[in-house]
Amino acid sequence: MTVRRDFEEPPRHRPELVIGREEPYSAAREQLASAGSVLLHGPAGIGKSTLLRALAAEYGASARTVLRCSATESESHLPFLALADLLGLAFDSVADRLADAQRTALESALTGRGESNLRRDGLALRLAVLSAMRALAADGPVLIVADDLQWLDAASAELLGFAARRLSDIPVRMLCAARTDGQEYDRYLGACPPDTLAVRLGPLSRPQVSTLLDHRGYPGLPRSTVRDIHRTSGGNPLFALELGRALAENPVPPRPGEPLPVPTSLRALVLSRLDLLSDEARRTLLVASAGARPTPALLRAAGRRNAEAECARAAALGLLANEPEGPTVRFAHPLVSAALYAEAPAQERRAAHAALSTAASDPIERARHLALATTGTDRTVATRLAEAATLARDRGAPSVAASLGLLAARHTPAGCVPGADERRLEAAEDAITAGEADLARDIAREVLGSATAPVQRVRAWMAVIEAAGQALGDVDAVFPQALADAGDDPRLLALVHYQLAWRGLVVEGDFAEARQEAAHAAELAARGADRRTELMALALQASTETLMGHPEAPATIKRALREPQDPYVTCHHNGAGTARFRWLLMSDQLPEARTTITSLLREVRRRGMVESEVHFQRLLADIELRTGHCGRALDLARESLRLARDSGIGLSASAMLTSLAEASGGDVDRALDLAREAVEHAEEDGDQMYLSRALAALGYARLVAGDAPAAAESLRRVRELEAGLGITDPARGRWQGDLAEALVRTGEVREAQEVVDVAREHALRLRRESVLAVLDRAEALVCAARGDHEGAAGRLTSVQDRLAKLGYGLEEARTAFALARLRAATAGPGTGGRGGRAASPYDEPTRLFRRCRAVPWLRQVEAAAAQPVPERDTPAGRSALEGLASMERQVASLVMEGATNREIAGRLFISVKTVEATLTRVYRKLGIRSRVDIVRLAAGRHGD
Repeated sequence: MTVRRDFEEPPRHRPELVIGREEPYSAAREQLASAGSVLLHGPAGIGKSTLLRALAAEYGASARTVLRCSATESESHLPFLALADLLGLAFDSVADRLADAQRTALESALTGRGESNLRRDGLALRLAVLSAMRALAADGPVLIVADDLQWLDAASAELLGFAARRLSDIPVRMLCAARTDGQEYDRYLGACPPDTLAVRLGPLSRPQVSTLLDHRGYPGLPRSTVRDIHRTSGGNPLFALELGRALAENPVPPRPGEPLPVPTSLRALVLSRLDLLSDEARRTLLVASAGARPTPALLRAAGRRNAEAECARAAALGLLANEPEGPTVRFAHPLVSAALYAEAPAQERRAAHAALSTAASDPIERARHLALATTGTDRTVATRLAEAATLARDRGAPSVAASLGLLAARHTPAGCVPGADERRLEAAEDAITAGEADLARDIAREVLGSATAPVQRVRAWMAVIEAAGQALGDVDAVFPQALADAGDDPRLLALVHYQLAWRGLVVEGDFAEARQEAAHAAELAARGADRRTELMALALQASTETLMGHPEAPATIKRALREPQDPYVTCHHNGAGTARFRWLLMSDQLPEARTTITSLLREVRRRGMVESEVHFQRLLADIELRTGHCGRALDLARESLRLARDSGIGLSASAMLTSLAEASGGDVDRALDLAREAVEHAEEDGDQMYLSRALAALGYARLVAGDAPAAAESLRRVRELEAGLGITDPARGRWQGDLAEALVRTGEVREAQEVVDVAREHALRLRRESVLAVLDRAEALVCAARGDHEGAAGRLTSVQDRLAKLGYGLEEARTAFALARLRAATAGPGTGGRGGRAASPYDEPTRLFRRCRAVPWLRQVEAAAAQPVPERDTPAGRSALEGLASMERQVASLVMEGATNREIAGRLFISVKTVEATLTRVYRKLGIRSRVDIVRLAAGRHGD
């Protein structure tokens, strides 16, 4: 079929079409843009046709002619059918440009009215197709779009390949897609031009599957469900969407531990070869599909005596992966296992689980199979499941523990102690530990619908609050109900007031209120002999006091670390260990802080505490960033962000820290995007505490990007927020030095000095040595702007030495850079820049930034070093500029050299607006009107 220039699919569909395909989409676009051809390949349902349509919509608009074909399996035996799709409508426009023999052969093949075939008319047909392509290309660019090459009839494939190999000199591009199970795409390249780029589409990640489901009408699925969909689909978009549809249409969700319901459409797709197996072999595969890690030995123990032979037959049919050396029986695709299980009658499924409940060696697996083989309530089964949940929890598998706990609750008879609601609450708490907030909230709501005991109701309310994460403002209505249920029980009241402390911190942004509530919660917990809650409350009180710069912070940390300790609290991200780490970090004890956080991270990984892992990974990245290991920090920050996106936990904080890492050691544009994302998340959650941190990251990224006015704007907002929050410790966000530097660059020298003075007062009181050093660097920039270059250089030299001793590698390098710029600005010709390599003041910052792997900063050094050192101005010019501030003198001197405003902005790392504002002040001070008058001053004469 031929489509002319007006062909274009609605652009509104394209963002959805390429979900999770940014990298292959970009590679294909680049190839097509350079007049090359593309072959998309991958397994069925992976999204080849979707991506092909998106690319065709984009590049079809620039082609004069678009030729299309889409083959099907049922028509693959019909010769020349694909050729007819491609050239049928175009034949009339090229027929009179073909030789007679070629025209006759091609017309016969396209219409089927003759008896043309490749054996008899081979050469004429081949030349006819090639000539037709050339004729169409003579009118303008041609795009050939061929989907499902695997079903192309042999005759059309041969003719298309013949022409494709000879089209290198004419504007014809091919965009094709073929189904492949592995990497065997070579045979399809025979139908494509020699320069074709093969692009394999792989499975989507879990966050990408979640986004796909949201965009295609299945939003709001619990994360645990999305996880199951991703695992069952193997990341295949078509399979994931079909599973999402089946769940949406099924009013009864699967029981915990059961596979997802598989729709009939997918069952037919993956089980078409099942009929070739014997009944016994099918039962063996059913047992394998019910097991977590089936092996031939396990299948034999479950009563499948001929397991090896039956599995070999299934592997030969493509139902099992053919791995002769592997001990595990693995299905060719996870969906095969799920579909096989869904296809089996309920009685056969229960029989499979019953066999595995005695055959499995792992007690957790035995308990799960026993539950799935049992209908109704059973005290023994419930007890076995509860014991298995405890074992899973101890092994560091809280997600498994939550699933087993729910099964235990389902099988718990009325009147049993502990009861069903108690076991549900334990499952909810395990779900929170595993980062499955949606599941925890759903379980807690179920308990609140039936429980009457105050203890159970308050625990359920706590689960609802915990599941809200940073968005505590969304659950404001919960607190009065939780307080009412708590009554006058100090243990229960302690739980509620602990959460109220967090609300005061996150929602109200009131550190004093948060500190008071945390202290009250600790007191209540002590009265109620609840050591765990007491320790958590003391840790929160200590962290709040540390951030406030409160003098009692060290004493509160000691109280939180006293014995007896609770293992859960010790490694929790809101526990005493974290409070101590934060105090060490802000006190410049970097080696000990790194040791502390590394130990905590190791322990939470062992316990499967996902939320704590996200936090600790981020904090470790922060340490690496401060010590100048920017590459390592970037890797850790990106991994923390991946975990945060995957679990939905701590997105604002992880985006904020990754922005800082990108601005220091990665990509500045990416840093800006992440900082804006962090600001949006914090604003959406109403999280005042992290909003200030996100804005500080945005200000830093803007400063590194060279946009000083925008950096000052962001950092001024941070100053206002933290003043309102009651945060006085400058070591908390460490933004004051960046704000002062941005203000100096924009000519706001007096305000910059005020920022330094206010921050220094608190830093001196709290003995924040590294903060004092950075503030001294900022003050040196103020001195330089006021003309005291000698004093500024001496102070910068001292600051660099102090930061090196404290171990702040990146700040040391930044100070060396500031010193180099000052020396370059005050030096005469021949002392640096493009000539005089040996005397370049930029050698030291280059060495230090390279050691830190601080790529964005290195680019700034290279740009500064590449600038020629300005010629000294004439005596008359120097005399005229003596009354100007440092920034004004630098700008005026560059104008004397003939530099444009944009060139001045680039050389001084300021914005064009700042240059314009500075020139306005220069004109006013010198009593002149234009740039021309400045040049005249340099020559020693004033304008008329």
